[in-house]
Amino acid sequence: MEFAKPLPSYLVTRYHGWKATSYEENQGWYRRLATEGQRPRAMVISCCDSRVHVTSIFGADQGEFFIHRNIANLVPPYAPDGDHHGTSAAVEYAVTALKVAHLIVLGHSQCGGVQGCIDMCKGQAPELEQKTSFVGRWMEILKPKFEGVADIEDPVDQARQFERQAVVASMENLMTFPFIESAVKAGELSLHGLWTDIGEGGLECYEPKAGAFLPV
Repeated sequence: MEFAKPLPSYLVTRYHGWKATSYEENQGWYRRLATEGQRPRAMVISCCDSRVHVTSIFGADQGEFFIHRNIANLVPPYAPDGDHHGTSAAVEYAVTALKVAHLIVLGHSQCGGVQGCIDMCKGQAPELEQKTSFVGRWMEILKPKFEGVADIEDPVDQARQFERQAVVASMENLMTFPFIESAVKAGELSLHGLWTDIGEGGLECYEPKAGAFLPV
């Protein structure tokens, strides 16, 4: 492990600042979380994008959200094939062990993963088509949805609509998990699809009756 290095100094400074202020002022709460375990009411599946700050958007405290982040906030279909499935494992734990009441998929504007999928569908990203590209293989989850936005001429509008379709695709795939389908039908779990505009701070929620994302 000779390649492991000490933390950058700016992170060390920030840690000590947090320990001396936020932690010091809330020691009881942190210790309670440690001894009593987590009881999050919701799981949020969001993008890895550093500009998407889930806890800030909802003003959440520690222990409130069970958060899983991946490229383009995608959920693959249920596939119990014995392979490695990080997203599916997180979903399984949240629903079957933590018994969350809400499962939220949060998409966002200017998503690089979604744009990469668009480029793939247009034949403009040969590097993502390589079998060795983890991003390319992951974005294949979204490819079937491109047909619905292929005729949109404006590239900005096309990307935004495809970002919303990534949320819909994930919600549809979530319902292929037997334990999610049964929990939803029993009224023990609800699914929510959201899309946020990073620049404007807007938030939209998918409305199934309208088949569209509407402002919150």
